[in-house]
Amino acid sequence: MMQNRTHTCGELRLSDAGKAVKICGWLENVREVGAELAFAVVRDFYGTTQVVAETPEMVNTFKAITKESTISVEGTVRERDSKNPKLPTGDIELEVLELRVLAKSETPPFEIVENSNVKEDTRLKYRYLDLRRPDLQRNLILKSRVMQLTRSFFTNEGFLEIETPMLGKSTPEGARDYLVPSRVQEGKFYALPQSPQLFKQILMCSGCDRYFQIAKCFRDEDLRADRQPDLHRLTWNFL
Repeated sequence: MMQNRTHTCGELRLSDAGKAVKICGWLENVREVGAELAFAVVRDFYGTTQVVAETPEMVNTFKAITKESTISVEGTVRERDSKNPKLPTGDIELEVLELRVLAKSETPPFEIVENSNVKEDTRLKYRYLDLRRPDLQRNLILKSRVMQLTRSFFTNEGFLEIETPMLGKSTPEGARDYLVPSRVQEGKFYALPQSPQLFKQILMCSGCDRYFQIAKCFRDEDLRADRQPDLHRLTWNFL
């Protein structure tokens, strides 16, 4: 038995046909074709893979597993008879040789699909399930890539990335401050930054003429479609 996964669920391609592999992920659904044949979809953060059960025992095992349970599947990659060109892994399937349930799931409170119409309160209560949705995962990946490209661009242009303090003195800004009480100075508070403006000006006066920062900022104000209590702001200066 393989100890660790060999591939993610979005990684296998037709060039991997014939390989013995192991994937781990959440059971998305099971489609029975008969007593001796069933197709299941296993999903992780990176995509989905179709797996095939071709014995009555394996079909019954899949049927007994609840959706969103975490499973590991070992098997052999083969070319699919009915390909799905819409999926990166649509040319292959995994013939199951061994199946393990790593963590059994209760019935999910909502279906894990893109653009879910579930109430926001329910989604936030089960945030760990909500973040399994492909559209939210793409948002996380996009944000990470944009920040990487931003850092790469400014670094190549000779800018220095500097992280400014998170705790400081309250200063007049466009919204109310979030306050953090001081343990060592009773009755006094730190303020979370609404922007790194003052620190940026200090850097400019000190001669740091090419500075940038993807800063975490906090504003105690009502929510809007494009505003939340904590947000990232890109700030820079140059001469």
